[in-house]
Amino acid sequence: MEKPVSYRDAVRRWGETFAAAGVPEATLQAERLLWHVCGMTPASWLMRRDEAITEAEQSAYDALAQKRLARVPLQYITGEQEFMGLPFRVTPDVLIPRQDTEHSVEEVLACCDGRRVLDMCTGSGCIAISVALLGHPASVTGADISGAALAVARDNAARLGADVTWVESDMFADIEGEYDVIVSNPPYIPPEQLEGLEPEVKDHEPRLALYGGEDGLDYYRTLVREGAKHLRPATDREKGGILIVEIGFDQGVSVPALFREAGFAEVRVRKDYAGLDRVVIGHL
Repeated sequence: MEKPVSYRDAVRRWGETFAAAGVPEATLQAERLLWHVCGMTPASWLMRRDEAITEAEQSAYDALAQKRLARVPLQYITGEQEFMGLPFRVTPDVLIPRQDTEHSVEEVLACCDGRRVLDMCTGSGCIAISVALLGHPASVTGADISGAALAVARDNAARLGADVTWVESDMFADIEGEYDVIVSNPPYIPPEQLEGLEPEVKDHEPRLALYGGEDGLDYYRTLVREGAKHLRPATDREKGGILIVEIGFDQGVSVPALFREAGFAEVRVRKDYAGLDRVVIGHL
């Protein structure tokens, strides 16, 4: 009699298949995918991993694993990604939230109490919603050119109970009023880097959220120029509004230079956990 296939066996088999195909973190990805299919948690996995997988579970698992083998990102398959400890729904209409972007949120949280915050290029809404839920801003607005992305952001806000105003706008074209803080994780990848990205990113994440122009700086030029018009000006008593942007690992000189040329003061660069330049901050 053939031995039943356990959950552990199923994960091992797909982990080996993923590894042979070059899928990053092959075993971990196979494990997380099975958890999604079977409704498992880390605790239940430890308790049940030697139990036999059912035929229905195996069929569903195989179908989703084939998608991952085709390099569809795990987050688009499961429909969820954690960010700042919050569960965000993600679809191919939005960039998958990444841990690096949490540095930008932390910078906003340090200065947003009682302030008006604008999240430009909001995508899934992960920055705007995190600020609204974890900080004490006077108001939060999220803007994006993509109506499909804003639909995802609105759904995330409704599910998580965040009070955010959403605006469909090509950068600042339809933005009105003045803000104390503008934060953005804009598209910043130049074409030569875009083609070298992993298939999960290059072939599946929205190019609109990735491509930053021939030198990767197009959106930063707009942010420093047009963003300054929507930031609170400095007074004799108080510094002006703050601009906070995520950058690529090799933009720690070029983007601060754009800030300074546009009249921003006390410009600084924050590094990520890998020691790479990741966030630029400056005020009027």
